[in-house]
Amino acid sequence: MARACKLTSMARKTTAKKTSSKKKTKPAPKVRRFRPFAWLWRAAISFGLAICVLVGAYAVIPPPTTPYILSEGVRLGSISRTWVPIDDIAPEVARAVVAAEDANFCLHWGFDMAQLRAAIAQGGDRGASTLSQQVVKNVWLWQGRSWLRKALEGVMTPVVEAFWPKRRIVEIYLNVAEFDTGVFGIEAAAQHHFGVSARGLTLRQASLLAAVLPNPKERQAVNPSVSTDRRARSIADGAATIRADGRADCFQ
Repeated sequence: MARACKLTSMARKTTAKKTSSKKKTKPAPKVRRFRPFAWLWRAAISFGLAICVLVGAYAVIPPPTTPYILSEGVRLGSISRTWVPIDDIAPEVARAVVAAEDANFCLHWGFDMAQLRAAIAQGGDRGASTLSQQVVKNVWLWQGRSWLRKALEGVMTPVVEAFWPKRRIVEIYLNVAEFDTGVFGIEAAAQHHFGVSARGLTLRQASLLAAVLPNPKERQAVNPSVSTDRRARSIADGAATIRADGRADCFQ
């Protein structure tokens, strides 16, 4: 009997040791594999969400500044800019600027394919950027030509068209465009060039301001050159045309 109890006790100790040994054994660590496609997918989703947040925010609040305005402020020491709602801008201004920069603005979804094909046919010497593309560049990106900038512009432009009404696109463009060295936005431009508010601009004045947009550092709205004056007259005719044929309806 004593021998049986001793054997039982030894068996229990052996079982306890085995159990203890099993508890102390650590599982092998899992090897984490680097999955580049998963990381790229996550990065693309994060980038897309960031774009949607930025574009969505500016659908309701005015952009406080832009990269180019900031850089010019540093270079010049100060800039002139005052945000003004589109309701406080003379309607002639929007029509003149659209006629000058993107007459088919109301007819496309951010890219004017006919103008793009014409630019390609002419070897790239002719500009084909729509007003929507220019807003994307002016608000978020940088000046100058590069494939990276054009790629970002191509991604962001449809998002802007999806989130913002056409009238909002014109409003933001008019408030961030450069009209002279250090003069940004239509309100500052109207006061700087003609001593009036944006609401008080005439079609002639609006056309002159639109005529300097491609090269505001060299063209003058006051005392314009012969070519700038000719361009302004053409813009005034174009503004009347898009008003008559309905191509201004989406932002009026």
